[in-house]
Amino acid sequence: MRGLVIKSTGSSYIVRLDNGSDAECHIKGNFRIRGIRSTNPVAVGDYVQVSLIEEGSPTSQRSDFTGEVGLIGWITDVEERRNYIVRRSTNLSKESHIIASNLDQVALIVTINHPVTSTTFIDRFLATAEAYRVPAVLIFNKIDLLTPQELLRLDELRTLYESLGYQTVAISAKNLSAKDGLSTILTGKTTLLSGNSGVGKSTLLNAMFGKEIARTGHISDAHNKGMHTTTFSEMFPYHGGWIIDTPGIKGFGAIDMKKEEVGHYFREIFQIGQQCRFGNCTHTNEPGCAVQQAVIEDKIAISRLESYLSLLGDCTESKYR
Repeated sequence: MRGLVIKSTGSSYIVRLDNGSDAECHIKGNFRIRGIRSTNPVAVGDYVQVSLIEEGSPTSQRSDFTGEVGLIGWITDVEERRNYIVRRSTNLSKESHIIASNLDQVALIVTINHPVTSTTFIDRFLATAEAYRVPAVLIFNKIDLLTPQELLRLDELRTLYESLGYQTVAISAKNLSAKDGLSTILTGKTTLLSGNSGVGKSTLLNAMFGKEIARTGHISDAHNKGMHTTTFSEMFPYHGGWIIDTPGIKGFGAIDMKKEEVGHYFREIFQIGQQCRFGNCTHTNEPGCAVQQAVIEDKIAISRLESYLSLLGDCTESKYR
C-alpha cells in the first residue's frame, strides 16, 4: 500500500496512506543496509510502500510500536525522490541527514535580532537550496521587536536578496495578518519551514493554523539564542499544500559539493565569475578575478563573498562549520 510520510520521530514514522488512514510504521531491518549514505533512509515527504500488520498478530504486540495511531506496518520501499534538502549529519559514520523530500520550495525564517541570524547561515541555506534545485523564500520575522537601526538592516538584507532574485517577506508572527502575503506564498505548495532555534517558527505555525500545533520556547538572555522545542519533523496540510516543520538547525555545510562547484550556488558569483581571466578561478587570490573586482566596486556584497569562501573552505579542508 502506498503512502506519504508525514511525521518522523527518528525511530518510527507516521504514514498517511492513499485511503486517508494513518499508520505507524517501522523500517524492515534489511532495508537499512542498502548502501544508503544518510542517517535516515526514510524522510518526511517521502512516498513509500507499506505492508500493514494485522491486529492481534505477534508482531503487533511489539513494545516499539507506540500506538499513536490505529494501524501499524512496515515500510518496505521508498519511491524515487523528486528533490530533497540535506544537512550535515551529527553521526560521523554517515555523510548527511535528509531534512525533507519532494518539496516545491523551502522557506527560511530569519531574525535580525532576538536571536541574530547570520548572513553566513542564510547564504549556506540558499546555496544548499540551489544545489538541490529547490526554490527558496526568506521570511524575516519579529519585525515588531526591531529598533530603527535594526529596521534599516532589515531593509538592507531584503534589498540584497531580492536583487539576487529571492522572494522575501517581513512579518511579525505574533501579529500575523492576511496583508503580510505569507499565505499566498505558501498556498498549494509543499514547503519546508526552517531556521535557527528561537526565530519564531513554532509561533508562526500556531498563528497560521489558529491553534497550538507546535510548542514554543524562549530566548536565552545570556546568549540571545533560541532553545530547541521541536524534536521531530512533521507535515501539516495547509490550503491545498503542506508545511513541513523541522527541529531548529544550527548550520549547513558542503555535502557532495566539489570545490569547483561552490561558486555555482551563489548566483551573482557564478554570473560574474564567467568574466574571470582563468576558467578555474576560485575567486580567492588569482589575478584577473572579476569577482574580487566586483566586490571592490560594490557589485557583490562582501558578506556574500565571505559566505562563499567559508563554504569553499569546507570543501578544501573537509570540515563543517
